[in-house]
Amino acid sequence: MEKRLGSTLILIQEKESIQRLNTILSDFSDIILGRQGLPLKDRGISIISILFDGTQDEISSLTGQIGRLKGVSVKTVFAKQ
Repeated sequence: MEKRLGSTLILIQEKESIQRLNTILSDFSDIILGRQGLPLKDRGISIISILFDGTQDEISSLTGQIGRLKGVSVKTVFAKQ
């Protein structure tokens, strides 16, 4: 299956979801090229940006699991091929 390059932005508003989110990201570490996190404590939000290279199935599974977490929003963009 063809791999795709893309990026995901994750907004976390519920601290209780952070541990589960980190577990999910660890499970998909083989497709993650880079990760940057910014805690905005004054707003009660954390932002994580992820660069990945994986198949459509892998990416869909990753973002689907993240999107089901309470208080977490996720958006993904892909490089044109």
